[in-house]
Amino acid sequence: MDSPAAPEPLPKAPGYGRSSVAEVLSSAAAALQVPGFTNTLELPAARRVCVVMVDGLGRSLLKQRAGHAPYLRSLLDSGRTLSAAFPTTTAASLASLGTGLPPGQHGMVGYDVLDPAQDKVVNMLGNWDPGVNPRLWQPFPTVLEQAAEHVPVTTVSLPRFADSAMTKAALRGGSHASGIGIHARIQAASESLASEKRMLMYFYFNELDKIGHRHGAQSSEWGGALEELDSALKRFTAKLPQDTLVLLTADHGMVDTAPADRIDFSADPALVDGVRHTAGDPRLVQLHLEPDAPSGTLERLAAAWRRALGSKTWIMTRDEAVAAGLFGPVRPEVLPRIGDLLVAAREPIALYDTRRASPSALQMVGQHGSLTRAEREVPLLTLARPAKSGRK
Repeated sequence: MDSPAAPEPLPKAPGYGRSSVAEVLSSAAAALQVPGFTNTLELPAARRVCVVMVDGLGRSLLKQRAGHAPYLRSLLDSGRTLSAAFPTTTAASLASLGTGLPPGQHGMVGYDVLDPAQDKVVNMLGNWDPGVNPRLWQPFPTVLEQAAEHVPVTTVSLPRFADSAMTKAALRGGSHASGIGIHARIQAASESLASEKRMLMYFYFNELDKIGHRHGAQSSEWGGALEELDSALKRFTAKLPQDTLVLLTADHGMVDTAPADRIDFSADPALVDGVRHTAGDPRLVQLHLEPDAPSGTLERLAAAWRRALGSKTWIMTRDEAVAAGLFGPVRPEVLPRIGDLLVAAREPIALYDTRRASPSALQMVGQHGSLTRAEREVPLLTLARPAKSGRK
């Protein structure tokens, strides 16, 4: 374990309202002239807009593995860099994309999150708790359902996501076209865009994230999946109807971790003393104190974490994280969902409470959730642009 270290200054907060994933879908709606939306990203006007979301394709990863993606590589220099939501996890960023809001508003503030009403930790993705109503947990209208009142709206994704709780919470609205494989989804998206004179489309790929968790983002398997996606997207954009804008972005990047750097923090009693619930992500641990914890517990807990892992993490209280703007403005209902103490990984480590985590979770190589540039910087690439804009 490390000796105590002085607290490191936090990286800057995501550019909510300016240059984050929360602005992509709402700017796309504005480019379609859907009333009520602002074109913050200054996208060109179009009659059809398709937002491609590639789960796990951080900007640094795309640059590192660009040899596997000649088509996307050719667009990097003309692209922009956006920030993922915080934490840099799928639930938070997809909810920000889907609502146009920061996590402090939409309330999906991690992978595993405390539900204060049930006094239990609940999952925000595939293992949604039956006691949590997704429409109440995230009560704001989504971009897709607002846009669907004015233009045809379609989501192209995997069949199992069509009616998932995550979709109901953050990406509800419009119709759904499904496909199991990459090429089936490309075909479904192409047909949908060709069928309408105006359309807003959300187009989701999860293959890179899934392979990255299992094999690592530096693996040959990940590179092969990127090659397949790159060629599929090139074919997709080659046959689009005129006056179609296609954007590509991501929800987070990824960091590979070695087995020795996947740490069971629950094995050290000092790191869980006074803690009622552990939540968050392996690279962004959220610790909730016992409600009757004596005065000074939070300070002692933070000091214990700094002694143990201070040089490898950013350690902050909830108040510090909120004041730093990491979650954006936070609704009172959302505040208790955030941990009293947050531990964000700076180095390529993953932190687990093995009292909760399954053994298979510790086998995951690729990880995300923290504030490093590799995790928080995502691309915004223009794959196709309306011909009438006069721009390439």
